[in-house]
Amino acid sequence: MRRSTVAYLLVFLAFAGAYYFIQNRKQAEPVDVIVTLEPTTEISYLFDAAEGLPTNIRIESKTGETVEVARNAENIWNLILPIEASADQGMVEAAASQVTTMRIQDRIPNIDLEVVGLKSPEYTLTIKFTSGVERKAQIGVITPSEGGYYVRNTENGEVLIVSRDALDALLNMLTTPPYLETPTPSPTATETPLPSSTPEAVTPATGTATPQQ
Repeated sequence: MRRSTVAYLLVFLAFAGAYYFIQNRKQAEPVDVIVTLEPTTEISYLFDAAEGLPTNIRIESKTGETVEVARNAENIWNLILPIEASADQGMVEAAASQVTTMRIQDRIPNIDLEVVGLKSPEYTLTIKFTSGVERKAQIGVITPSEGGYYVRNTENGEVLIVSRDALDALLNMLTTPPYLETPTPSPTATETPLPSSTPEAVTPATGTATPQQ
C-alpha cells in the first residue's frame, strides 16, 4: 500500500473520530449557583426620623449650663436659653440636622451607671419633634476608644454607645450658643469722685486757702 494512501486513510479516520465525538457529546448540564448572603447588622439611631423634624432642642449639663432653641410660628429658630435672642439659623440647622443621625454603635446590658458617667449624667438632651413627640436621653462619658458616648435611653433605661460626631455637633451649642450676633455686655456705670471731705479755711490776710488741721 502506498504511503500516500495510508496518510489519506489516517486523515479520514481522524475526521471520522472527531465527527463522532461531536455528535455524541452530551450537552453540559447547567449548574445552579447558590449565593449565600451574610446577614447584615441592622442600623439603628437614637432618635427615629419618622417622628419628624426637631422643633425644640434643650441641652443641660450637670454643672448647670443650659442652652435651648425652638422654632417659632414662622419656622424660624430662636434662642430661648441662656437668654432670649435671635438665633443664627445656619448654626442651629447644622446642629438640628444631626438629631436623627446619631447612630447606635452598641448596646451595653448590665453595666454600672457610675462607671460610664450616667449615674449623674454629664448632659441631658431633650428633643421635641413636629409629630408632637418629646424624647429625652442622658449622656455620660466618652468611650475608651473615643468614638462615641455612653447614652441612656430614659424610656427603657437601655445603655447605648452612640456615635460621637453627631452628638458633639449638639453639645457644642453649650459652649458656643448660636447667637445671631455676639451679645455685647452692658456698659458699667463710672463712678464720679466725691469731693474732699477736708474743709478748707481762707486766710483773710493772703486770701489763700489752707486746709484745717
